[in-house]
Amino acid sequence: MTTAFEPIDLGGKRLSNRIAMAPMTRSRAYGPGATPTPEMAAYYAQRASAGLIVTEGTQPSVIGQGYPNTPGLHTPEQVEGWQHVTDTVHSAGGVIFAQLMHTGRIGHPSLLPDGMIPVAPSPVAPAGQVFTPEGMQDFVTPQELTEEDIAETINDFVRAARNAIAAGFDGVELHGANGYLLHQFLSTSANQRTDSWGGSVEGRIRLTAEVTRAVTDAIGADRVGLRISPANAYNDIAEDGHRETYRALIKTLEPIGLAYLHLKEGPDRELTLELRERFNGVLILNPHTPDGITHADETALIEDGTADMIAFGGLFLANPDLPARLAAGGPFNSPDPATFYGGDHRGYTDYPTLD
Repeated sequence: MTTAFEPIDLGGKRLSNRIAMAPMTRSRAYGPGATPTPEMAAYYAQRASAGLIVTEGTQPSVIGQGYPNTPGLHTPEQVEGWQHVTDTVHSAGGVIFAQLMHTGRIGHPSLLPDGMIPVAPSPVAPAGQVFTPEGMQDFVTPQELTEEDIAETINDFVRAARNAIAAGFDGVELHGANGYLLHQFLSTSANQRTDSWGGSVEGRIRLTAEVTRAVTDAIGADRVGLRISPANAYNDIAEDGHRETYRALIKTLEPIGLAYLHLKEGPDRELTLELRERFNGVLILNPHTPDGITHADETALIEDGTADMIAFGGLFLANPDLPARLAAGGPFNSPDPATFYGGDHRGYTDYPTLD
């Protein structure tokens, strides 16, 4: 029986265990031009005992930013800032991938340079509000991406992936989940196009497939993972016929040989097991739970073969030495939601370890 504490090969890298730190937005990129800070380096290094760290969502372009104080990977200054993070994590023995997240229509003009508005597959405003420097504001109707815009977006992902490798990351994770740009194209509600980028399953999966191909061509498939969240309604997403969509997506991507597939699971465990069979690489599972939290006992999903690795979010946020605590059976610190986004070291780098 395989356990969470056994090593695993991921794209040619030997991970020390099968416990992943899930990507979590923390909104603390306070350096000039959305650059990482020394405090961010300390935060990730504290958690280097994870088999794999996936960073917070990192915008591949200016227009890809949807929240305040999130980091980018599209300028030399950002690359330099991330280099300090990766050096610190590697010195602590960790492996770290950068999550590339274009938020698409999830954002607000107040977060962007003057004259820019969020973009999307179609001019359909999501329901709800977004946090901005001026407080909560309604989402706006996004600008529909043209063919030329889509080509530039693909190039933005490629440039950011190359920047990630230049910054010392071990690889990148493409964020195709949680209602952000790639997921918006996969959606039957956000994507109302009738051209070759929508209108059918093949059209709706096309951007995710082309971004994935372009990035793997640029940095190697062994350095690329993809995160998906089938039937996840977060950020006002609907996916009619989601099983057909994700079957087609995995069939298209399988020949590429990605390092891993990261599945943010919804209530459809049957689809999870089906995608597990269809995808030959490493499956990282962020399992569906009634309260939305990955608990310690979810490591049993490695033991029964449902997944190769389990991703922990809030539990890793509050327990920098989570693998040791899981091995010991606890105790576990509780995360403080009041300090999740923005702020200083409190609720960020001051959670205690066992020793």
